Amino acid sequence: MGTPGMTSSQPAIGTCAIEVQHLTVGYGSNILMNDLNFTVNNGEIFVILGGSGCGKSSLLKNLFGLYQPLSGDVLIEGQNITIAQGVQRQKIMTSFGVMYQQGALFGSMNLLDNVMLFMQEYTQLTQGQMALLARCKLDLVGLLPYETYMPSEISGGMQKRAAIARAMALDPKILFLDEPSAGLDPITSADLDRTILDLSRNLGITFVIVSHELASIYAIADKVIMLDKGAKGIIAEGDPKVLRDTSTDPRVHQFFNRIMSKDVA
Repeated sequence: MGTPGMTSSQPAIGTCAIEVQHLTVGYGSNILMNDLNFTVNNGEIFVILGGSGCGKSSLLKNLFGLYQPLSGDVLIEGQNITIAQGVQRQKIMTSFGVMYQQGALFGSMNLLDNVMLFMQEYTQLTQGQMALLARCKLDLVGLLPYETYMPSEISGGMQKRAAIARAMALDPKILFLDEPSAGLDPITSADLDRTILDLSRNLGITFVIVSHELASIYAIADKVIMLDKGAKGIIAEGDPKVLRDTSTDPRVHQFFNRIMSKDVA
């Protein structure tokens, strides 16, 4: 892990950041997704989508190691997080950041302290160095003037931005975001989309995002995979606009064109 705040060479765009091999996701005997295989390239904004209850968030949590898959492997920059332990696992875990659906900020800490939290745990930086770097992260998401605010004192959209700033605390190459636009109005959601695009294009961060917000998906996604509850797997992969306009799968066509079930032949 590099020192937070230090500029490092970005990985080549298009090379593999995450490789998923024969992954089966579920709980006990309940299989949600079976034998998933896909890759996420460095610098890509990769979106996982699908209908309610298909297992999008569960898959995401398997990718970053919060849940253990029933079988299969997840390689993050070539390192298998599903079997890694001890120091090796910690090294993998600090190579990425996570933003949960509700932001999960600590309500008893102001925004600056929220962003500094992981620096305090995983670095040997001084308090002054951590504060400086935390302010840089807040500045990247447009929240520097609000560093002393408590989470309860800012809007939902600002809370999402602060959560992204905290996820970037250790200068990760990959960010996992769970439903970042959930609960936001269209204008706030569009502003958040712009932040994600800027971070991806300017810093080379790879994003893996769970979303069902079509406007956001069309605005930011380089590539998507669509999960289907009935198929227990991936039924479409590629550019979302191309899938919308050309897919012959009625399930894919219905989703991307927002067609009500009763109107599907």
